[in-house]
Amino acid sequence: MSDFTSHPCRLPPERLFTPCPLAQLEFTTTDELPDLAEEFAHPRAVEALRFGLDVRRSGYNLFVLGEPGSGRHALVRRLLETEFRHQEPGGPAMDWCYIHNFQEATRPRLLKVPAGRGSKLREDMQAFVAGLASALTAAFENEDYRRRLNALEDESKKREDQALRTLGREAMTQGVALLSTEEGYTFVPAKNENETMSEEEYDALPKERQDALDKIIEGYEPRLQDIVLQFPRWNRELQAKIKDLSREALRRAVGHEIEELKPAYADLPEVIAFLDAVLHDVVETGDNLRESQKSDGEVETLLFSGSISLQRYLVNLLVDNNGTVGRPVVRESLPTFQNLLGRVEHTAHMGMWVSNFTLIRAGALHRANGGALVLDAGKLLTQPYAWEGLKRALQSGRLRLESPEDLFGLQSTQQLEPEPMPLDVKVVLVGDRSTYYLLSEMDPEFGALFKVAADLENDVAREPENAALYARLLATLARRDRLKALTRNAVAWAIEQAARLAEDSRKLTTRTRVLADLLREADWMAEKAGAPHIEREHLAAALAAQIRRADRVKEKQQEAILNDELMIATEGCEIGQINGLAAIDMGQLSFAHPMRITAAVRMGDGDVMDIERETELGGPLHSKGMLILSGFLSNRFGRVVPLSVNASLVFEQSYGEVDGDSASLAELCVLQSAIGLLPLRQSLAMTGSVNQLGKVQPIGAVNEKIEGFFDVCQARGLNGEQGVIIPQANAPHLMLRADVVEAVRQGRFHIFAVTHVDQAMELLTGVSAGTPDAKGEVAEDSVNGRIMAQLLELAQQRHGPAEKPKAPRKSKAKEAAPAHPAKEPVQDVSGRPEAGEGGNAA
Repeated sequence: MSDFTSHPCRLPPERLFTPCPLAQLEFTTTDELPDLAEEFAHPRAVEALRFGLDVRRSGYNLFVLGEPGSGRHALVRRLLETEFRHQEPGGPAMDWCYIHNFQEATRPRLLKVPAGRGSKLREDMQAFVAGLASALTAAFENEDYRRRLNALEDESKKREDQALRTLGREAMTQGVALLSTEEGYTFVPAKNENETMSEEEYDALPKERQDALDKIIEGYEPRLQDIVLQFPRWNRELQAKIKDLSREALRRAVGHEIEELKPAYADLPEVIAFLDAVLHDVVETGDNLRESQKSDGEVETLLFSGSISLQRYLVNLLVDNNGTVGRPVVRESLPTFQNLLGRVEHTAHMGMWVSNFTLIRAGALHRANGGALVLDAGKLLTQPYAWEGLKRALQSGRLRLESPEDLFGLQSTQQLEPEPMPLDVKVVLVGDRSTYYLLSEMDPEFGALFKVAADLENDVAREPENAALYARLLATLARRDRLKALTRNAVAWAIEQAARLAEDSRKLTTRTRVLADLLREADWMAEKAGAPHIEREHLAAALAAQIRRADRVKEKQQEAILNDELMIATEGCEIGQINGLAAIDMGQLSFAHPMRITAAVRMGDGDVMDIERETELGGPLHSKGMLILSGFLSNRFGRVVPLSVNASLVFEQSYGEVDGDSASLAELCVLQSAIGLLPLRQSLAMTGSVNQLGKVQPIGAVNEKIEGFFDVCQARGLNGEQGVIIPQANAPHLMLRADVVEAVRQGRFHIFAVTHVDQAMELLTGVSAGTPDAKGEVAEDSVNGRIMAQLLELAQQRHGPAEKPKAPRKSKAKEAAPAHPAKEPVQDVSGRPEAGEGGNAA
């Protein structure tokens, strides 16, 4: 049994967890602390937001970059309320209305009035229309109008009768009578002034008399025709006089109502012009309006059914900013094309889809005009045509109502072309960094429209002053949800958990949503226990309950290991086998478990085959790590010994995608073990990335990986030889569970931090790595000496003894303490893990 407790790479328990000193928290409960919003953690982003909101220039829209749960939406909302609710650089908010266009009905006009007066105008016009029917009735049915109308009609009738009577009398003097028949007027022979001839009497006349009468009739017919042709003109003159009479009656009946409305809008010339247009239209179309209101008078008949409705005088209040303080702030949670840019609704009438200005509906851009519109970038980009529609509106500075079909020349039912609204809005997109970078790269117009990026911090420095501020933030989160106050011990626990969530003992996470959820559940725990405040144990219980609800997969994974269904050894030594660590992100829970990595070698030409890549289960980052291994072997051994070896590496019992290079240290160690026939301690697991020079690089999810192997070892029984090897750069990231720290304190479990692969090999093998002397030789019994000896033997078997490289010098290798490689999740250059498909990340 090896004694690891004094090994120089072993981390003492004090470095495995950094507690929050209670001396930094000078209060008893958070009730004593003033509020503090999340802005304190994002000074750079707040500065960018204020700059972008203050610059009233085209293109200075904003994109807020932040991880989900960082409070990005709440931060934007509070800043907008502060900046826009108390400032009015563009003047007060305005109401926007659509009104009927009396010159071109299919092009409704836009009307802008100060906030609150749009609803008043709408109410006034509704009252006007409601009383207009009775006013029309009164105008056309009063005695004076009827008397004057009858006089005009009688006068016109007398004019026609007089012309016909004069012609008839003249014709009678020559024996011809003028008769009115169903077919019109005609001349016939007359016996006397009161009686016309019958056909028999006419036929009995002498031929000369018949010819004379026919000639007389032929002479009068043109004159009769001239008189009849005058009738339409005389009727038009009558209708013109009736129209003038109607205008006079309508103006007298309706004009005073319009005049009563004007004083309230005397300062709004466009409204006065609208009221004048309404009066003029009522006066001009009064008869038709009266007939329309006698029939259906419904909205759908307004423009496209051929009738005229009183509804044309209504006001469609598109945007009502009544009660809005400062400039409007709108957040659209479902940014579809129509929800953003508005729509024109239609109704069925007589088998057709028809519309009118009262069916125009506002979009979020209409409501936010003059203020700010907040959109979730991810949701926006998933809606068809919405992104293009938004860009087009921002580029043109005009908000034109259109249907998606119009954009692509497809058939559209839209029959209106409303007047476009001038657009002055500040658009704030909220999204993650990948969305921002994708738009920047793929859309050349994005940078011109969204010139300001507000990048939220993922964490803040864990300093005494920030700890005090963080306590105030926790107090604010509790007060927002009306939760119990936290005690000082509870705040210290929450700060420690915030450091673990930040994956760095020197940082505190800004993911306030996770902490807020934990506070709510801890409040429930405290309420259930009858406690007046939230204590440390309530928070710990809430976290344990969260893990319990989500750890089914983790439990099944460990069960499979303990049942030897997943073959993981935690004791003994094996050649070409090592325990890697795989991190899995299950959404609400991230955890890790050990995975076996094996290596096999044979005579060859120096190729290292990645079985994961060959089976298309390995991602590009994992493939990169494999190439780094080849580079290390060539750099270290290829200068002295020909690499006459082929090797293969595989993650055993892995059935999903493996990606990331954070298992490259474990892969390099197991590869050297297979080449040099060096047994590796199976009691040690390993995680870490490595470069071509053998230097160990940091990885992500280090706490979860250590705890994942610890749980397996604890379930089997800790024997004092088990532990995990991690990169030295990850040591400041450790915020381990209390049971892990206690096991290390008791010497039952160990954590080693290494900077080079040689240190890891010494821990795993118990053999000195071997340092080259001045001649480049290493001890024969060292790790590197044994590897070189095996490479030399393979080279001689393949190429013969012609070339004899220098053999390793004989020297007793010093035993070294053990360590262990591990498989890990995908990570970026910062060492952050990313989930791999199938739950495996290397």
